[in-house]
Amino acid sequence: MPRYTKEDIARIVKEQNVRFIRLQFTDIFGQLKNVDVPVSQLDKVLEGKSMFDGSSIEGFVRIQESDMYLKPDFGSFVCIPWQQQFGKVARLICDVYMPDGTPFEGDPRYRLRKALAEAAELGYSFNVGPECEFFLFKADENGKPTTHVLDKAGYFDLGTIDRGCIVRREMCLALEDMGYEVEASHHECAPGQHEIDFKYADALSSADNIMTFKLAVKSVAQKNGLHATFMPKPVYGQAGSGMHTNMSLFKDGRNVFADENDKLGLSKEAYSFIAGLIEHAKGMTAITNPLVNSYKRLVPGYEAPCYIAWSAQNRSPLIRVPNARGMGTRVELRNPDPCANPYLELAVCLAAGLDGIKRGLTPPPSVDLNIYELSAQQRAEMKIDSLPASLHNAITEMQKDELVMSVLGPHIAPRYIEAKLRDWEDYRMHVTDWEIQKYFTAF
Repeated sequence: MPRYTKEDIARIVKEQNVRFIRLQFTDIFGQLKNVDVPVSQLDKVLEGKSMFDGSSIEGFVRIQESDMYLKPDFGSFVCIPWQQQFGKVARLICDVYMPDGTPFEGDPRYRLRKALAEAAELGYSFNVGPECEFFLFKADENGKPTTHVLDKAGYFDLGTIDRGCIVRREMCLALEDMGYEVEASHHECAPGQHEIDFKYADALSSADNIMTFKLAVKSVAQKNGLHATFMPKPVYGQAGSGMHTNMSLFKDGRNVFADENDKLGLSKEAYSFIAGLIEHAKGMTAITNPLVNSYKRLVPGYEAPCYIAWSAQNRSPLIRVPNARGMGTRVELRNPDPCANPYLELAVCLAAGLDGIKRGLTPPPSVDLNIYELSAQQRAEMKIDSLPASLHNAITEMQKDELVMSVLGPHIAPRYIEAKLRDWEDYRMHVTDWEIQKYFTAF
């Protein structure tokens, strides 16, 4: 992140003729929130004196505790390139504070900060590189989204120049204008599905980047009369959208996951980190895959992992170790989807991996076969377990995992569980089109 001071921001605002400041924060469900203030209030903003009503945000506080403050992270300051209709708009990502000046325990960004502080006590810094997938759909004449995709292309396809390709390029340029280092973009395997990859960063910056990325993609799509969605499984019979999460630990400037003397080039810390992820995989799933719809992606046959295993050779297990070694050594967790709250996701992943290191856990043997081709009996013999198959099961597993519950904390955990169980009950009672088509005339 840039090391801006208050004076730097005030100068840039004046030089760039910024008219509004957007103060952004994220609720416990991963929804981006904001308060727009005119630039005349900049001094108040930079002093962290901007107040908002926390009781209006689901999962935050009760109405009798509503006053909360937004304290900006100066390094997050950037002008938003697609919003200049009434003058430039700049963005500041904020931490949420209580009136007494203490951090708000229910702020997801604070929960990640706490996890990172615990890693720092052990001498570690945590780097993350996300791979975010999304779909582009057409909008109707009134601007409302439809379920019609823009193309019939597949993985890495290069066809005639279509609207999806052009809009994806515009998204990349907007992200670069905001300081992202975009490494690649391409069409994904499903019709209308795309991916844009940006360079890894420290975990807090990566979580911020994911939230900004989703906003940029949706905003540029809307500007072009399209609808972008990060819904994990928007189209039946097609691959869903994931957010593969690449993770590495550094200490004293070196990647502690690397060991050139190991047959796989992995250190003891790397193996223990993997073992920690496996140990807590079920307990983390309600965070990494937070929607009822998430579990329609986590099924065999679409490359989304549903079996708890690891490998350095194939992509069917939950955890993969990509080929890069040395400073590029990393562990890839493949089940998260882009609807996950990135602050909470990275916090629980880090805590799980560190738990493996602190306890000296050893992972089971790597599975270098295509797990999808194994029978249930073969998986049982190899002791390959499965991720929860529904949001309800995932919440049950989370409640049993003391580590995950402690990372979420006593404020977020019960509110998150209550909301997700409410979603599950709504879904369980809803009569779907599939049921009507299947049963309405048959019975």
